[in-house]
Amino acid sequence: MSKIALIATALLMMAGSALAAPDNAQASPSAPATTAAPKAATPRSSSGGVMRYDANKDGTVTAEEWKTGQQARFKSLDANGDGKLSQDEMYARTPAVGNSILPADSQASRQSGNFQRLDTDKDGFVTLTEFMVQADRNFARCDTDRNGRIDTAECRQALQRKPAER
Repeated sequence: MSKIALIATALLMMAGSALAAPDNAQASPSAPATTAAPKAATPRSSSGGVMRYDANKDGTVTAEEWKTGQQARFKSLDANGDGKLSQDEMYARTPAVGNSILPADSQASRQSGNFQRLDTDKDGFVTLTEFMVQADRNFARCDTDRNGRIDTAECRQALQRKPAER
């Protein structure tokens, strides 16, 4: 598989979790992306997925709301409070495929590859800075109209684009 396809897959997994996760869950970046057809670009009343970061409940998520939400997400994933995420911490809340307790080989491989890409200094941990670099990329990718605001429909549209369209 080409590097571009691998990177695109990792981005889809990370951004997909923001769309798919319920409001009270802090999903990991490895959740699969949704493949449903995009709906009309109307604000959702639901506070799940990407809209859980809509602090002022205006139907869109600004870059600042996204940043604040992602920082809170990092903090919630950091189980031992040391300011960095181990691979185990990062994926501790990711459900395994099917009824298994352990992730499938393909899921574990994706998680490992994703973690390695986030861990840019290769020290075995993902710092808040490393985590936020990817969060910023995910926001930029979802902001297809480049207006500094995203919503569920816009993110779904971005997730369905092929690498050549980006």
